[in-house]
Amino acid sequence: MSVETITTISPITNKPVVTRNGLSDADLEALPANALEAFNSFKKTTLAERQAIVKKALKNISSREDEMAKEITEQMGRPIAYTAKEVATAVMRGEYLLKISDEALSTTDGQAEKGFKRYIKKTPVGPVLILFPWNYPYLTLINSVVPAILAGNSIILKPSPQTPTSAEHIFKAFVEAGIPKNVIQYFHCGSLTQIETLVRNPTIQAVCFTGSVAGGLAVQRAASDRVSVKVGLELGGKDPAYIRSDVDVAWAAEEIVDGAVFNSGQSCCSIERVYVDEKIYDDFVANVQNVLKGYKLGDPFDKKTNVGPVVSKRSAETIREHIQDALNKGAKDATPENESFKNPPAEGNFVPPTLLVDVNHTMTVMTEESFGPIIPVQKVKNDEEAIRLMNDSQFGLTASIWTKDVEKGHALADEVESGTVFVNRCDYPSPDLAWVGWKDSGKGQSLSKFGFDLFVKLKSYHVKDYPK
Repeated sequence: MSVETITTISPITNKPVVTRNGLSDADLEALPANALEAFNSFKKTTLAERQAIVKKALKNISSREDEMAKEITEQMGRPIAYTAKEVATAVMRGEYLLKISDEALSTTDGQAEKGFKRYIKKTPVGPVLILFPWNYPYLTLINSVVPAILAGNSIILKPSPQTPTSAEHIFKAFVEAGIPKNVIQYFHCGSLTQIETLVRNPTIQAVCFTGSVAGGLAVQRAASDRVSVKVGLELGGKDPAYIRSDVDVAWAAEEIVDGAVFNSGQSCCSIERVYVDEKIYDDFVANVQNVLKGYKLGDPFDKKTNVGPVVSKRSAETIREHIQDALNKGAKDATPENESFKNPPAEGNFVPPTLLVDVNHTMTVMTEESFGPIIPVQKVKNDEEAIRLMNDSQFGLTASIWTKDVEKGHALADEVESGTVFVNRCDYPSPDLAWVGWKDSGKGQSLSKFGFDLFVKLKSYHVKDYPK
């Protein structure tokens, strides 16, 4: 089998920016073997030793923030004004996971009884395969790398072909921090076949996948005939927001636009559906229009730009198809006049933010993940209708409720079917809370002390004193 050549096409220009080689069959076979050999040694290190490595690696990542930020913009198109923040936030997230690792990996004592010692120990699972996406490569990667290493596992990284250098930077940061040889490895590939081969390899003991539902199902199918392998899936979303009538409408509009349009809407937890109380509906729409007038679509290397291109021509086509389907079924395009929306750079995959009104659940834009800068707004009569519509989805990643009555917002949150419910904020995976998808949004969790669970297995010790 010939070695695959993988080319990254910039969404800014639709021209090649990075080329990498895939693996030969022999190289692919060596990855898990090397990972197992490294794991058998690394698992004997102390948590304190592993903590020291992670601490140094995070500092190394911070030192490359500007370089990594530039590459994110070049490879996936997010405006340069925001990309350094991803790297900084990833480091902060890693530092939090590092801080709680003593507690998260601690031994649990059994019931006290004279003459016996019983306890439950958390032990590393073994070689871990981490498949991570292009939209937030460092944020998603840190969720798995840090707890996996702290738990004592070896890891194999497979980045998206869109952001290949992200794995290389993380690898280098850990090698320079003193991690033993082959505890961390990476490879590039653009085909599902090699990924399935690794998932089926009996050496691999856990797989972390972040990406589409279709991709997650493919990984799950590949692992389906293996009992021992643990699979964690962080998949798509169709995240709703409900705007109650008591809010400051101008403030809510500003927050909703940011939650829907940031990163060109290319986030699993972007706001993709907006439900607004009928009493403030028109006022809210007018305020969203005012906010959008101030946005700038264009060259992501311009620090004044806040909306860049979407990742690919196909993605742009899908977004436009969702918009057209809504218009065909009675929705109206309420996007305000904005010169930058009219004349984006011609070469790239630029899709202007689009405000749609008079939408409903017969429209694709309210049921399928758009992954683009669309703000579809639907009128609701009351809390009950809003909650019913919010829950009318195959997805359940995050949802948000916007209200001055925080106590009521808290009560409504209990009725929402999603892994995270925000009140008066959105689009923020807090590292002290479990990031978990309900329904088709995934299984398992990352972040918080529960984010270590995928990377450990429990071992119970039952010790009786020797009879005298």
